[in-house]
Amino acid sequence: MLYLTMVVAFIASIVLTPVVKRLAFRLGAVDRPNFRKVHAKIMPRLGGLAIFGSFLIGYFILRPSEPAFGPAEAGFIPLDSAILIGAFLIIITGVLDDIFEITAKAKLAGQFLAASIIVIGGGLEISFINLPFGGELDFGYFSIPLTLIWIIGITNAINLIDGLDGLATGVSSIALMTLSVMAFIMGDMFVMTLAALLAASSLGFLFYNFHPAKIFLGDTGALFLGFMISVFALMGFKNVTIVALIIPIIMLGVPISDTFFAIVRRLREKQPLSAADKSHLHHCLLNIGFSHSQTVLIIYGVAILFGLAALLFSQATLWGGILLVSLILIAIELFVEVVGLAGKNYRPLINFVKMFGK
Repeated sequence: MLYLTMVVAFIASIVLTPVVKRLAFRLGAVDRPNFRKVHAKIMPRLGGLAIFGSFLIGYFILRPSEPAFGPAEAGFIPLDSAILIGAFLIIITGVLDDIFEITAKAKLAGQFLAASIIVIGGGLEISFINLPFGGELDFGYFSIPLTLIWIIGITNAINLIDGLDGLATGVSSIALMTLSVMAFIMGDMFVMTLAALLAASSLGFLFYNFHPAKIFLGDTGALFLGFMISVFALMGFKNVTIVALIIPIIMLGVPISDTFFAIVRRLREKQPLSAADKSHLHHCLLNIGFSHSQTVLIIYGVAILFGLAALLFSQATLWGGILLVSLILIAIELFVEVVGLAGKNYRPLINFVKMFGK
């Protein structure tokens, strides 16, 4: 039944997207070219509505319910209801921004409200982790703030990489498919089902969003995908070992790395953290000389490697996991220095290797 419903969600997304495209033009939800953007004509955004609509169609066909052993024990509303309410609030926030370009504070307020519905209403929070060499780290009063930071952080990380046709949609789809496989391995059919339905909806939209795009995700789609991915990851890996907590971080390596090194870059250049620039990963690859489509496909490849690494990490021993994470960190650092993601003069690892190579 799941596979059939995924096909329905996929087709629904293909059917709904042209409708949303016309709606975007009618409402004035369009993206105009400027110095930071790579497109040269006015483009409709609001594309996330098509993904949201097709996801809801699949959800109400299957009606997956949160299992009795689910994480909503501390909440006052069922977690599945909290997810839908939170998603609806995120969609409203994105729609308002796509039409009226609301302030950053207003967007953050919408994200905070949606995340609060999940954490306080649904009871989903990272309350403790088991340490690898014994013992337990209880977050206590910090559990709710840390969970809110995770949800809002990943939500914005997906939004930050939404700079090329099909980029955020494709990377999100890869992360969702990885989450679905991981949830299946862990026996969590609820997360597996929701992640699979959202992946199918995203892939349907990708038909119109890949270069040359006919419609953009807009903040409606980027915030929605980031929000849902952050929640699914939490549901699958809360209250477990610190090793398992690393899995969603590896899985979301592309948006997390891009966001982290954007912060590093702005600190080094003494720029405000909220400052916009053209030095994100996709900008760096374009500057090297890759085409629009090549850049997107390269980042897809990196996202797939992160997904495979997360799956491998989940099956590794403790020391094997430590070795894998170490190799991943070295590879990320080398890649960042080669493409100039943290700044053109940021090359500590390369310089270190050159120093010993003389």
